[in-house]
Amino acid sequence: MNVAVVMGGYSDESVISVRSGQLILNHIDKNKYKPFEVHILKEGWYCLIDQQKYPINKADFTFTKDNQTVKFDIAVNTIHGTPGEDGHMQAYWELLELPYTGCSFYQSSLTFNKRDTLSVLSKFNIPKANSIYLSKGNEIDGEKIVKELGLPFFVKPNQSGSSLGVSRVNSLDDFPKALEFAFAEDNDILIESYLKGREVSVGVIKYNGATKVMGITEIISQNEFFDYEAKYLGKSEEVTPADLTEEIKTRVEETAKKVYESLGMSGFSRTDFIIMNDIPHFIEINTNPGLSPQSIFPQQADYSKMPMSDLLDNEIKLALERKPIWKK
Repeated sequence: MNVAVVMGGYSDESVISVRSGQLILNHIDKNKYKPFEVHILKEGWYCLIDQQKYPINKADFTFTKDNQTVKFDIAVNTIHGTPGEDGHMQAYWELLELPYTGCSFYQSSLTFNKRDTLSVLSKFNIPKANSIYLSKGNEIDGEKIVKELGLPFFVKPNQSGSSLGVSRVNSLDDFPKALEFAFAEDNDILIESYLKGREVSVGVIKYNGATKVMGITEIISQNEFFDYEAKYLGKSEEVTPADLTEEIKTRVEETAKKVYESLGMSGFSRTDFIIMNDIPHFIEINTNPGLSPQSIFPQQADYSKMPMSDLLDNEIKLALERKPIWKK
């Protein structure tokens, strides 16, 4: 089976995605699959073989080598950010009738949009921060926001990953810079109230027909919050498993599974919560969690004693079983 291990993307997360792709290439069962390293970048789409780039034909997602056209049987998607985590690549693969791992194009698009995700989860009574949604060009009244949300508060791009463009605002003097930082990533932003508590990240997958929690990791950031520097440049301590009472652990696991199922998820995911007053409050869900050596999901796989090769087998099986849009 020819497997396209697809990595890269058009955002600043592409470097992290390539690291994730390398982990998949290293762990996929080569007795079952023939993996190909496929890069989706702004400067071009190509398959990399022995440092030689073979352009991907966007009409059918194939490439030509030695006058032979190579077709893929499945795409293992590990693009972080656009276009692989926001539904664009998934919709493209649907139209090509090519199976792909992870959630569907609709769930990808939904969960990449923070405002829409919060809107859906509000119907399922998932605790979360209070928030205000704004677009570039809207009138922004800082005093009114403070009155509604208090200080500090967070300013986030509505569609972005890896904490890119996220700021904590401790006083209104910080607000203009935070707005500029967020609007550089997206034309729409989310302003959220501060949740004081312990931050945890929960890996959740669909495994053998059931929703399974991989593990709970507590994040202890050296910075004000778990920003890009804390995530990827060693400015945090990540403790797996998190040191929680059985009662709180159960509450976090059940809430994480409820979020996963309420959003109609499939495939790898990592959901972040702040535990405030012993209640897990939803922050965001990542539908293509990082798989680099610095990432949390592989730590949780080790804790669960689930080899990455088995998890990838499971992902591929789920992708092949999913009924595509053209067969519904």
